[in-house]
Amino acid sequence: MNYDVVVVGAGHAGCEAALACARLGLETIIFTVSVESIALMPCNPNVGGSSKGHLVRELDALGGEMGKNIDRTFIQSKMLNSSKGPAVHSLRAQADKAEYSKAMRQTLENQERLTIKQAEVSEILVENNKITGVRSFYGTEYHAKAVILCTGTYLRARCLCGEAVIYTGPNGLMAADHLTESLEKNGIKLHRFKTGTPARIDKRSIDFSKMEPQAGDDIITPFSFSSDPDSIQKDQVLCYLTYTNEETHDIIRNNLDRSPLFSGVIEGTGPRYCPSIEDKVVKFPDKKRHQLFLEPEGLSTNEWYVSGMSSSLPEDVQEKMYRTVPGLENCVIVKNAYAIEYDCISADQLKNSLEFKNISGLFAGGQFNGSSGYEEAAAQGLVAGINAAMYVKGKEPLIIDRSEGYIGVLIDDLVTKESLEPYRMMTSRAEYRLLLRQDNADLRLRKKGYEVGLVSYEDYKKTEDKRAAVEKEIERLYQIKAGASKKMSEFLTSVGSTPLNTGMTFAELIKRPELNYDILAPVDEERPELSKEITDQVNIEIKYEGYITRQKSQVEQFKKMEKKKLPVDFDYDQIKGLRIEATQKLNRFKPSSIGMASRIQGISPADISVLLIYFKDKHI
Repeated sequence: MNYDVVVVGAGHAGCEAALACARLGLETIIFTVSVESIALMPCNPNVGGSSKGHLVRELDALGGEMGKNIDRTFIQSKMLNSSKGPAVHSLRAQADKAEYSKAMRQTLENQERLTIKQAEVSEILVENNKITGVRSFYGTEYHAKAVILCTGTYLRARCLCGEAVIYTGPNGLMAADHLTESLEKNGIKLHRFKTGTPARIDKRSIDFSKMEPQAGDDIITPFSFSSDPDSIQKDQVLCYLTYTNEETHDIIRNNLDRSPLFSGVIEGTGPRYCPSIEDKVVKFPDKKRHQLFLEPEGLSTNEWYVSGMSSSLPEDVQEKMYRTVPGLENCVIVKNAYAIEYDCISADQLKNSLEFKNISGLFAGGQFNGSSGYEEAAAQGLVAGINAAMYVKGKEPLIIDRSEGYIGVLIDDLVTKESLEPYRMMTSRAEYRLLLRQDNADLRLRKKGYEVGLVSYEDYKKTEDKRAAVEKEIERLYQIKAGASKKMSEFLTSVGSTPLNTGMTFAELIKRPELNYDILAPVDEERPELSKEITDQVNIEIKYEGYITRQKSQVEQFKKMEKKKLPVDFDYDQIKGLRIEATQKLNRFKPSSIGMASRIQGISPADISVLLIYFKDKHI
């Protein structure tokens, strides 16, 4: 059987990869161990959150599907960190798990040029370091020009709950046990990572009166720039906040010997930024309580997710510790918490395009690359899908650098740093986060999505019209002046601001900490009718102008380093002035630019100076 592209795995990465390839005109087949696992949410029932919301909006700007799908299936939505600066504002939506998976599956099923196949891929087919296809466990060969590996947490997976070990993937679905051997035979290095999930509780056994209700936003902001804000306003469900206590912690401490995490049964490394409750209790012994967030799994189920309390302790211990939490005294556990181990790669084997360095036409995305989270997976899947399509078409890959998006930060971090634990995106990882806000993702990346062919002309034009409207309004505000009149003085006093002694532009007024674009509306007689997304941009661009200008200057310096390209297959043993560690790291990572080399752990500024001098002298 012949296809242009084969996608292995139908989780969040696989769905984005397959849709991108099919929408770019390529005959694509996507393999899954079970069609029931398409876009499955085996862990938390939400999309977005701090920094992750940035990824989803960037993915949407490029033409991905996750933002559209969560807009169709969310049951609560909230803009996080809204009391802080705009750089860290991040949208988070509670998903109806069943509806999210169902809606994404329907999208795949209705996509032209896309075939869904329930079968396990057991081998990759490689000739002369070039991918030629895959072989299923049934023995059928599927020939393709490109293959994308998005195996998630299924590769040789095993789930652990106390002394019990079950060799399955998440949610009891079949693991993929046969591909690892083929990958290793083809020179791909694998290691074990671990993640975990909390118990699911029967809603009828929860006493919500002992918990703090958490409501969504009054006005819902869509994830997708294509969604009509008015069409997604709906009644929302409540989530709830509660806490562990010393009794909870005592039960955990007294049973650590029964936790596979501490008994040595678990081999894989877990995520530092999403630890199990056992980890929290051991690592933070002085902390009297840990926050828990109770979230509904959907409207058609009574299952509730206890965020913040993932565990691999035995079932009897789980029941005792959960019942010490206020509101869960009589809780009934529907699904036990468990840890899951799986095979993945260190992404230093990949180029920035997410293509393997040693096998042409083989790409990878998602948790298989050593990351964690649905959003990180989807972002990588989209980039891998786009670049697999560009590879098949003989075009240049799409590379988003660190100054252009969180997706660029994510991929650059993965391919330049050693994966010692599952990677999680955070706002602190982005050096230029004031420029890479979630509200301007369309202005930053829509053009790239249009150029590769995933964004329609209508959507692209809408973004350019928005850009023009923002620029026009900013220009107006820098031109019109507010005089030192009695009316203006009274108004400024009424809103807690200092009256004017002389004229000042409206832009200068907006820069005052206590003022903003909307507060000044009553005295701005020439203010045009503009949408909220435009006025928000205007307000941010003016209020943070000094910081934005400074970061743009930093980006210019960054770009200069990125433009200094390095030869792809260079042997750094030739450069005598490099330290041994630097030589080893450069030969391992094969950076494409001086900028990329500077971000590799173990490469010092002195090493970069040696590289610059060497290649300048050699005229390379």
